[in-house]
Amino acid sequence: MKIESINIKNYKVFKDCTVKSLSKMSVFLGPNGSGKSTFFDVFGFLCDALQNNVTIAINRRGGFPEVISRGCNINKDKICFEIKFRAPLPDEKKPPLVTYFLEIGFDNGKVYVNSEILKYRRGDRGAPWHFVDFSKGEGTAIINEDEYGKQGIEAKRDHQKVASPDILAIKGLGQFEKFRVISTFRSLLEKWYVSNFKIELGKNISEIGISEHLSISGHNLAQATKFIYDYHRPVFDTILEKLPKRIPGITKVEAKETEEGMIVLKFKDSSFSAPFLSKFVSDGTIKMFAYLILLHDPNPHPLLCIEEPENYLHPDLLLELCEEIREYSERGGQVLVSTHSPDFVNGVNIDELHFLTKENGFSRIKAAIDDEQVKELAADNQLGWLWRNHYINGANLK
Repeated sequence: MKIESINIKNYKVFKDCTVKSLSKMSVFLGPNGSGKSTFFDVFGFLCDALQNNVTIAINRRGGFPEVISRGCNINKDKICFEIKFRAPLPDEKKPPLVTYFLEIGFDNGKVYVNSEILKYRRGDRGAPWHFVDFSKGEGTAIINEDEYGKQGIEAKRDHQKVASPDILAIKGLGQFEKFRVISTFRSLLEKWYVSNFKIELGKNISEIGISEHLSISGHNLAQATKFIYDYHRPVFDTILEKLPKRIPGITKVEAKETEEGMIVLKFKDSSFSAPFLSKFVSDGTIKMFAYLILLHDPNPHPLLCIEEPENYLHPDLLLELCEEIREYSERGGQVLVSTHSPDFVNGVNIDELHFLTKENGFSRIKAAIDDEQVKELAADNQLGWLWRNHYINGANLK
């Protein structure tokens, strides 16, 4: 599954912002306060709304008056999201472009879903089918999705009602396999991952056990390492082969179970004969190793967000990290990255780069490939150098 474009209206600093041509790896740069974290939070908001309801998602961010963009009328204006994505289907040569639209309103102190639509068209002809079409807690859903596109077949709709007008229709319908597109989109929101790795947690000795995925904070780094070691040995061997290139001086890493039932990471340095525990290695070493574990996950997250991956890493490692992230995206998981590092941006292709600007107090996101000056200069210069020297208009503080 691949998100191709997003439109955001009246959500915090995004009054009306459309992000087009999202690639499998998309990198976002801009000054502090330009909205990079808010853009990532769109997916966090949708995930919270799906797992709970829209009211909880709004309240976790301070309430509707705090979330809706400045200058809006809270009782009339709506917060809107429109996401276009490609959903692979077993019998489709080319995945159809699916549109998910969500409009959230506020009335008498309560948040509600004013409109929720999921639609797509199979083939090049005919009108798109609205597989989900809900408003204020009730609506219809297509029940003959498998027949869509066959000659002479018309849509069969079933009227549905959710328990409350602040509950998303895809929350319930996405649980059923017969709603394949809905299930795919629900899975993306449920399994999205934003990396917030904390060095001190990654160095902890973990309790016995294994974890299939590295946690957001990285507290289970040893357990995730052991899972790959035990169940995906070729993947673990690949990581070991990359260590000397990605982490200078480190030749081997092992996840060992102690007699006390704990798991420790042991790093072998080429300068020493004996391995040493993870708590004694550098912050950069731990973080780079954690990225290798995350980016070689045997079951990649459908959407992975990484904020400022350059923290604690030497600039010379950032080109290698950029390539690791790109390889991850090519294996199946879409990646969104925000950065303040020109060294990281030097490894980015022009069709992967987006930059945020502020206009009249609100943020916009532009694709670097749509900027003719940047496109022309990028033919002979690295993108990080162009950014650092203020050739990307609006992406710097001044």
